[in-house]
Amino acid sequence: MITLHAHSNYSLLEGTIPIEELISFAKKDGNRFVALTDTNAMYGLIQFAKLAHDENIKPILGALIDDPEDKNLSAIFLAKNNIGYSHLCKLITTRKLKDDFRLADLFKEPLDNLFVITSSLELLKQIKITPALRENLFAELIITEKQKRKTRELYDFAKTNNLQIVATHPAYFLRKEDFLLHKTVTAIRLNTTLENLNEKDLVDEEYYLKTSDELKQNWRALPEALWNAERIAQNCNVDLEFGKHKFPIFPLPPGETAFSFLWKITFRGLEERYKPITEQAVKRLQYELEVIDEMGFCDYFLIVWDIIREAKTRGVMHIGRGSAANSLVSYCLGFTEVDPIKHNFYFERFLNRGRLSPPDVDLDFSWKERDEIIKYVFDKYGYNHVAMISTTVTFRARSAFREVAKVFGISQNEISTYSKFIPWTSAKNLDKLSEKFPEAKSLEFNNEPWKTIVKIAAQLSRYPRHLSIHPSGIVITKEPITNYLALEFAKNKGLGLIITQPDMYPIEDYGLIKIDLLSQRSLGVFKDAMNIINNSYNSSSNKSTNIISFE
Repeated sequence: MITLHAHSNYSLLEGTIPIEELISFAKKDGNRFVALTDTNAMYGLIQFAKLAHDENIKPILGALIDDPEDKNLSAIFLAKNNIGYSHLCKLITTRKLKDDFRLADLFKEPLDNLFVITSSLELLKQIKITPALRENLFAELIITEKQKRKTRELYDFAKTNNLQIVATHPAYFLRKEDFLLHKTVTAIRLNTTLENLNEKDLVDEEYYLKTSDELKQNWRALPEALWNAERIAQNCNVDLEFGKHKFPIFPLPPGETAFSFLWKITFRGLEERYKPITEQAVKRLQYELEVIDEMGFCDYFLIVWDIIREAKTRGVMHIGRGSAANSLVSYCLGFTEVDPIKHNFYFERFLNRGRLSPPDVDLDFSWKERDEIIKYVFDKYGYNHVAMISTTVTFRARSAFREVAKVFGISQNEISTYSKFIPWTSAKNLDKLSEKFPEAKSLEFNNEPWKTIVKIAAQLSRYPRHLSIHPSGIVITKEPITNYLALEFAKNKGLGLIITQPDMYPIEDYGLIKIDLLSQRSLGVFKDAMNIINNSYNSSSNKSTNIISFE
């Protein structure tokens, strides 16, 4: 038996099951499959798939999508294969970006590569069930005390209309005693107190992870529903190809390959950097290019070179830094300005055949002009192939304490009295503050409600609070980006900035290419200073000359 309807703590204050705990539970329970279906979200799906893969458990990748106008309308979409996974990314992106999104509209298009499971009788009555949809559509039967009547009605409808049925058990928290944690994060999400929560805001108290034996016992009267759950799990086979880089393609001149073109422009840069060219420089450049080609990184270097070239053309102040300075190729292409041969820099520190991750060239641009370069990248590769990367803002000790205390109804003055003594540390240290931190010696958390508040706040360690925008990261993809990732608006929707749902770590695990275009205030100051010097010189000498160049 497999839970086809589990919600992780990555669902931004809805589910509370840590992904690691979900995998661990499945392994301990002897499950060959495990599913994750966060609401309107794929934030943790790549990390979930990787962890399951590492534990030799087959991950079932899905999401629950609801209707923004009517939360009673919802359905679970499970990817059968890689095409289904890409389709799921598009569905979630549509749900997040379109103001006029309606769940029923999704059923007007083919859903051949997805299984659809719904407990919403209202939705089943709204949609047209075609023969093709009927093969992949299942009525979701849930057995708990509160769901009995609804499940009976849904079962009768399914049998009358010749629909398939499937046994599921929604799981929003790990253990039954974690229901208070679910209530707390729900109150935080809704910006209210526990006292003011309505029953409709909460899920069923029985929605915790249950063992296979418990679920089989619940479903012993309907073996058909159990069998369908197993059949769905067996037929969900998504392979995200971890360990395989998914590089974008640099547009090449006619007759060129990525390697031949990279070779030409790099040796052209060698001629500019070294006068005369030494045998040592030629041999090292050839060696570096061979390693880059062998590892399949030619397109990456060409894309970075093109960004640098555009910055130079526009007079945008820029500089490359980090381990890229160890590479002669980087020096010849203009990424960096430090001669690696002169300073005896070790290329393998930047790139070597044993390295699994792609090279990481950090590019700094003037803070006044970086957005101009980012726009160039979007224009060059297409808005369907480029996105800003998100960053996940998590709870730290002080923020977790404040939020939990607030939903427990503690006044702001009292919260501030305590929180000012809480150091900037991980939330998981909350129950040991007085032992570890001298400034927290006066905190008395042994009495209620503080004891419970601290216990729950400590559980929020590493829980996502909201998504923000990574300060420098963008991702460029070969195929449309929604073939790989779901997108949504950044926190301030009014700005219209679209970001990836997964942050940089799952994106890199997935093999997609992140490029860091950083913003540096000092480069803007340098340019302003040089402009002032040049203007002053020209004004005093009645000339029009740059005595200081941006190059």
